[in-house]
Amino acid sequence: MSKRNLIFRKPLMNAAGMLGFAPDFHAPVPWGDFGAFVTNPISLRPRTAASQPALIEYSGGFLLHTGLPNPGLNATLKKYARRWNDSPLPIIVHLMADRPEETKQMVQTLESVDNIMAVELGFAPLLSNDILLLTLEMCIGELPLIFCLPTEQILSLGPRLIDAGADVISIAAPRGALTAIGGELIEGRLFGPSLLPQSLEMVHAAAELGLPIIGAGGLYSKQNAEMMISVGALAVQMDAILWRGLDDVPNSSPV
Repeated sequence: MSKRNLIFRKPLMNAAGMLGFAPDFHAPVPWGDFGAFVTNPISLRPRTAASQPALIEYSGGFLLHTGLPNPGLNATLKKYARRWNDSPLPIIVHLMADRPEETKQMVQTLESVDNIMAVELGFAPLLSNDILLLTLEMCIGELPLIFCLPTEQILSLGPRLIDAGADVISIAAPRGALTAIGGELIEGRLFGPSLLPQSLEMVHAAAELGLPIIGAGGLYSKQNAEMMISVGALAVQMDAILWRGLDDVPNSSPV
């Protein structure tokens, strides 16, 4: 079965987990600059929120711990498939791809859904290279596959995934830990403008290897996005800046 072509007509999109399961065109987001919409992470079965969700700010950004709640693939399709089909933006469905057999089942289900541009596969921390390569082997089909990798695996595993049939690599939000009020240590994903230098370095290094890569991490202005494209990103994913309710992402200074 041949894949559909993966072409980014405009380079901007949201990162998974930032804008829900379907685009809301009444929201003050710069939709005219978007080339695709990325869904919140979706698992095969329903997933509840973390027992103690947290957003902890630190100098240069914040840590977010949610548990990645979602209603599961079937319920998501029942509620949102028509909205995806009617959307003027193509949809990239972000799947939680921790189990290869379940991931294969989800990808095959999505092949019959209209207006899906690609599937982005996100993984739990510390999964082995062998698991990710097996997932790719099992999921190759009609839909283009984007592998969302932590920076530690992009340069070492990324070329192997592309050679084996993946279409693009994207950058997963880095993880860290901070203490909450009361002293409890909370682990989660990191966001904020302080991540930009590391992200730029990674995109440049990946592009030097010939890896097709979507840049992400620390993008808080159009200038940041343009900078990342100039060092080799095919497209860019913006995250928490899209929560600010802006009619337009600023051209230079972060907000």
